[in-house]
Amino acid sequence: MQVLQVQLEIRPDPAEVGRARRWARSRLAGSGIGADEPLAETLILLVSELVTNAVVHTGCPAVLRLSLPGGAEAATVRLEVADSSARPPCPRHAEGDETNGRGLELVDGLADRWGWNPEGAGKRIWCEVDRCAPGASAGTAYPAYEDFAYEAV
Repeated sequence: MQVLQVQLEIRPDPAEVGRARRWARSRLAGSGIGADEPLAETLILLVSELVTNAVVHTGCPAVLRLSLPGGAEAATVRLEVADSSARPPCPRHAEGDETNGRGLELVDGLADRWGWNPEGAGKRIWCEVDRCAPGASAGTAYPAYEDFAYEAV
């Protein structure tokens, strides 16, 4: 199976989050993942959360990478955000009306796998989402967004 790997450099500016989402949408569409597929919206939300974390919590430039499988068969899409901050991600649980602290909970709930690795002087946070085969049963559907508390940035 062929895998397309693409990357986008991110400046430490909150406006970059929207640019990263638009860029990712175009790359997903170009790889055959339609905007109306639940997978596309899940991946865009994951891009948004990981890029936001990099921009807000590190203040460092970052690199967003997508690894997209070729074809429409079942496969895994991987996204990574690498930055030059050695500070590891710190999952937390937001309470009540708090507007921050839900990002990594969303990543944990939406991705099939996620983690992080030291990389040089910084780190790489990654997540993977398994693409369902066409005609897969409803039991393999992506979680409903209503199940997660989320506030747009």
